[in-house]
Amino acid sequence: MTAPETAPDSPAFRLAYVPGATPAKWVRIWRERQPDVPLELVQVTVPAASDLLREGGADAGLVRLPVDRTFFSAIPLYTETTVVVVPKDHLVAAVDEVSVEDLADEIVLHPLDDALGWEAPPGRPALERPATTADAVELVAAGIGLLVVPQSLARLHHRRDLTYRPVVDAPQSSVALCWPEEATTDLVEDFIGIVRGRTVNSTRGRRTEEEPKKPAKAGKSPKGGKGGGAAKGGQQSQRRSGPSGGRMGGTGGGKAPRGSGRGSGRPRRRG
Repeated sequence: MTAPETAPDSPAFRLAYVPGATPAKWVRIWRERQPDVPLELVQVTVPAASDLLREGGADAGLVRLPVDRTFFSAIPLYTETTVVVVPKDHLVAAVDEVSVEDLADEIVLHPLDDALGWEAPPGRPALERPATTADAVELVAAGIGLLVVPQSLARLHHRRDLTYRPVVDAPQSSVALCWPEEATTDLVEDFIGIVRGRTVNSTRGRRTEEEPKKPAKAGKSPKGGKGGGAAKGGQQSQRRSGPSGGRMGGTGGGKAPRGSGRGSGRPRRRG
């Protein structure tokens, strides 16, 4: 008995994502629509995301803007609220929101993997920059300083002894689907369709909605019949009836106006 032939390995789609990005919904839809094409998730830090995609370590990625638009294509997905992470017994926890100016006298930690791209971070700087956001959260819990981050990162590193409040005038971070423009494959197009909410048919067709419709051939009616039949019938009905549906004769219909009917050429009799 001969062994059954094995199918060649299916190509995998590799999706990178930065901390705080949540690809779960799109991954689930992908696995429903593409059961034969495995989707591999690759977690990457914010600073390393662009290099990973440039080097082919992933086909596309959920990254934080900005990116180099001369090399990458990007579809912005959403913009996050910026929050400050504080101990629950901190004064900031007693208010609904704060401004950057409210943090001027506080030590504000600025990790090396910062996601906000500050030109001038708020508050007073710490003696050293934490290596990661996770390290900075640990320092906040130890009472060493505060941390300003996108809200998704505050949720990702949630602790019972910490809370967060919106910073109304701080920079915001936007998440985008990004990929090298010259490496736009069919699998990338399929994932774009999922992210954009296309139906299963349009996603599988890849850009089918962008194809122009073919014009109908002249001389043929839409459904059955000889070409031009409907047009001829329409012309005949226009000859037979006026705007109100009555018969039309010559250039006018109905009664002739006074003075223009029969006998209009007879002279009047003088009394």
